[in-house]
Amino acid sequence: MAAVVIQRKWHTTAEVADMLGFGLSKTKMLVLTGEIRSVKVGRNRRILPAWVDEYVERITAGAEGWAA
Repeated sequence: MAAVVIQRKWHTTAEVADMLGFGLSKTKMLVLTGEIRSVKVGRNRRILPAWVDEYVERITAGAEGWAA
């Protein structure tokens, strides 16, 4: 019998903060201002992985061409 791996469909704000290397307060502010899209499920905010990618792409688009 093969093992089934279930991919997470949603991330919590705390998980996104960890993924981005940001503090929880900064991440919550990005969510509240709409810079990172989210949906409210009950009393909790949930963020799709694609929305995290969308945020990263948007903020790094202006950094292209910068030399390290």
